[in-house]
Amino acid sequence: MSTAQPAGNQAVLNRLHDATNSGDVELIWKTIDEVVDPDVLFHTPVPTGAGGAQALKHIWAMLLRAFPDIHVTVEDVITEGDKVVCRNTVTGTHQGEYMGLPPTGKSITYSEIFIVRFADGRFAEIWGVVDVASQMRQLGMLPG
Repeated sequence: MSTAQPAGNQAVLNRLHDATNSGDVELIWKTIDEVVDPDVLFHTPVPTGAGGAQALKHIWAMLLRAFPDIHVTVEDVITEGDKVVCRNTVTGTHQGEYMGLPPTGKSITYSEIFIVRFADGRFAEIWGVVDVASQMRQLGMLPG
């Protein structure tokens, strides 16, 4: 495996982060179509009945409705072979319904870690851990 492949995979992940940080739904969908295999495998629960790339689109639609100013800051990236690991900090303001909770106007900050396996330059598998409990505490859905 060449050293260009891990760098190329990281560049693909960066493209998706740039698109999601734009807040432009059409750009996000287009980028997902370009960089995510339609049958990508999720090894983490997804809060939608969809699978594959459609699940990722549903997740981003839900997040953008709830947090239109959502921003993902990449804190660390590790590349190894066909995998890229990223640790992110996510911020946003709760301005739309989220998990049944009407908008609160509260700002939130939470952490997430994703491992993405690439095949042919596209996301083939995704493992993720999102600090949903922190989201829920900050929104008042769980006791602090």
